[in-house]
This record gives sequence, C-alpha cells and structure tokens, in this order.
Amino acid sequence: MVEEGPVATGTAASRTVPLSRGLSTKLLLLTIVFVIAAEILIVLPSISGYRLRWLDEKLSTAAAVSVVLLENEPLSLSREAQDEVLRAIGAKAIAVRDAGVSTLLVVAEMPPEVDEHVDLENTGTMMAVTDAIDTMLFGGDRILRVFGRVGDSTKEYELLLPDHKLRGAMIAYSRSVVLFSLLISLITAAPLFWAINRIIIGPVRGMTRSILAFSDQPDDPGRIIVPENRSDEIGIAERELASMQARLQKMLAEQKHLADLGLAVSKINHDMRNLLSSVQLMSDRLRSVKDPTVQAFAPKLVRALDRAVSYSEGVLAYGRTQEAAPMRRRIRLRQLVDDVHGLLGIDPDSGIEFLNEVDPAFEIDADPEQLFRVLTNLSRNAVQAMGADADTALVRRVTLDAERAGSVARIRVSDTGPGLSQKALENLFVAFRASTRIGGIGLGLAIAQELARAHGGSLELVESKGGSTVFCVTIPDQPVRLEDARALRKGA
Repeated sequence: MVEEGPVATGTAASRTVPLSRGLSTKLLLLTIVFVIAAEILIVLPSISGYRLRWLDEKLSTAAAVSVVLLENEPLSLSREAQDEVLRAIGAKAIAVRDAGVSTLLVVAEMPPEVDEHVDLENTGTMMAVTDAIDTMLFGGDRILRVFGRVGDSTKEYELLLPDHKLRGAMIAYSRSVVLFSLLISLITAAPLFWAINRIIIGPVRGMTRSILAFSDQPDDPGRIIVPENRSDEIGIAERELASMQARLQKMLAEQKHLADLGLAVSKINHDMRNLLSSVQLMSDRLRSVKDPTVQAFAPKLVRALDRAVSYSEGVLAYGRTQEAAPMRRRIRLRQLVDDVHGLLGIDPDSGIEFLNEVDPAFEIDADPEQLFRVLTNLSRNAVQAMGADADTALVRRVTLDAERAGSVARIRVSDTGPGLSQKALENLFVAFRASTRIGGIGLGLAIAQELARAHGGSLELVESKGGSTVFCVTIPDQPVRLEDARALRKGA
C-alpha cells in the first residue's frame, strides 16, 4: 500500500486563506465585539437611571397623595379608598417623616419584612447600576422601601412597594434601549467596517493576491502589482512591492539568460577542447624541427595551447562556481609576467609598451596558472582600452610591478588609458556587466577577483581617471602550520 505524502506547501490550495480566517471576517467579529461592549456601556447606566426615575415618580405620586391626606384626617378614609390609593400607586404603604416623627398615612397590609432599602437622595452611580442588575436578574418577589425628599419639601416620604412591576418595566425599557442602541451601532459600524475594508483590508488582500500570482509566474510582467496613487503606508507598500517584483523579474530573466548561456558554452567547450587537444598533439611535432626560429617559438606555442586547454576545461567550473582550489607554489613573478607579455601578442606598430618592472628576485606564493590568468585578464583589459585610441601622440603603456609588505605580496597593473566609464565602475566585478567595450562579455575582472579571493587575497581598483588606471592584486603567503615549523626546526 502506497502512503500519501504531505501536501506541498506551495500549492494554490495551501495558500488560500479560508473565509473564517480572513481579515474581513476578523474585522467583522472585532466590530461586533466592540459594538456589544459599547452596548453594555450604554445600556447599563441607562437602565439604572430608568429604575431611579421610575421609583422617583412613584415617590412623587405618593408625596402628592400625602399632602392631600395630611390636610384631612388620614384615618377618615375608608378601607376601600385606602386600597384604591395604594393600587393606583402600586404600593403597600405610604408614610411621611417630619421633624423626626413618622406618620403612617395609608396602609393595605404591612409586609413581614423589607428586602431592600432605596435612598433616592444618596444612591451613587455604581450602586445604582449594581442594584439595577440585581433587580433585573433576581427581582420580582421583593419588597422595596423607597424614601427621600421630593422637590423643596422638608418632609421625607416613604413608600413600601413590591418590585415585580418595576422589574417588568425595566425589562421592557431595556429591550427598547437595546434595540435602539443596536440600530444606532449598526448604522455607525457598517460605514466604519466598509471604510476600513475599502482603505486597508482591500489593498492588503490585493497585495496578497499579487504576491501569490507573481510567485506562480514570476516571468509574466502582467503579474506585477499596479500601485494606487496613495501617499499613506499602503501606497508606499504597494510601490515598494511593485519595485521589488520588477527587480526580481529582471534578475530572474538575467539568471535564465546566464543559464542558457552556460548550456551553450558547455556545448561549445566540449568541441573546442577536442580541437585544442588535436592542435596540441600537432604542436608537439614542432619540437623536432631544427629550425632556430621554430625552436624559439615552439615552447611558447606549446605553453599557450596547454593554457588554452586548461581554460577550456575551467569554463564550466566557473559557471558552476566550482573553481579549483589553488595549488600554490613559490613562483618567480618576473618570469610569469614575461609569459603574460608573450601571450598578449601586442602589435609592435600599435605603439603600446609593456613594462615588466618586477624585481628578478621577487617571489610570490601562488598557483602559477591561476595567477597567470589574473594578470592576463588585467593586462589584456589595459591593452584593449588603450588600443581604442587612434592618436599616435598618446602615451600607451602597461606597467606591472610588485612589492612585499611582510608576508603579503602586492602586484600593481597600471596603464595610461582613458580610465573606466561610470557604467563600468558601477558593475566593476559583476559578471557579464563590467565590460563597456563592443564585443566584450565582462568576465575578465569577475574571474580575476574570484581567483584572487581563492588565494585569500583581493583585487581592488586603486585609481581610475584619464591617463591612469591602476589595479592592485594582493596575495598573502600561506600560513605556516605549527607542526611543520616544529618539524623544520628539528630537521635543522
């Protein structure tokens, strides 16, 4: 039985955000939560205020009745009249306190106990809210004693009444307040939700779609986001995303071009290597020719062919960034520079001088073939730069010299050419970009820098102006291992 592997994270399905986890859904849920919180903050104080107003109205009505009863004899009212007064107010008893003396004016039946005392004059906001919640949740069968002054009267009126009508009125009022507040909140939240979704969520969703679409086909110019004309953070993000996508698309196109070029070069390199090998075999026969001229040029030709074969074999290594590690030896640099001069093949009629100012005793610790390639690339660039000038009065000179600072060797390659252009300076060591010469491919400096770094050194442009361009190759000697130094000391 074949087991199914995990779904790749790069598939379109795995990158689709479900509606339940989308930004719009989260925004809607947060809006609902905030609206409910606002409702609670609005409704609770409103209900508590309604409760106090309802009780105050009952107490005011009882006070008005009390004034009339005080003008007459309260006990002169019949039982039926007292019950009718209490039913109209919804109370069990009415009393008045004046100068510390309490007088019971009307009473239907005295309850056995009072469940809650409500002082309308000294009820704070928090206490009013707490009492309102308590009445809403647990009320309905309690007896309330409500007391306080009414208007400017000096008398204090008291009222005993059940709270079931109060609770019913509060429930009806709260229902109306909740519905009205919810309507107002929805009217306010809907435009707010639309505005946030239009200004923020929508553009963010658009950028997300653009990123996903671009990742599927990064070579399609139509997948690059078109930024809106906005000056806020969203506009900046869209413009930066569009710029980044354009740069990435250009870079991917260049890499594809280089990959195609590498494939073509590998095919050409295969046939070129075979041709050079055949020429190399034929050149070996020149050594048997006794002609002095042939004997003088044959070694140089053989060395040139050997290097050509080596370069041909190393082309693919550069394309794979797998340049061989340097095989370092002690080299007489002056002789190596003479070989560079011989390979350049400078036309004597061109007026270009080649000066080898390296001390004959100067030695350097490096790979001879790789250092030869570095100096050849630098020298050929100098010769080609000066060869473009047709004025015979110009001084055209390539000079190579060297110096040592402790264990570090420095080789200077200078010329009297026109200097590097601004474009060449901006892409100095970038493969396929550094050349501004017609027909140049821009690999020389990139290869030279890579080989210098492989030695633990560097290649730097020291100066570039009209009449003077100077490159410096710095190569440190190999560090001596402690074990080798001890062995050498013991042998001595």
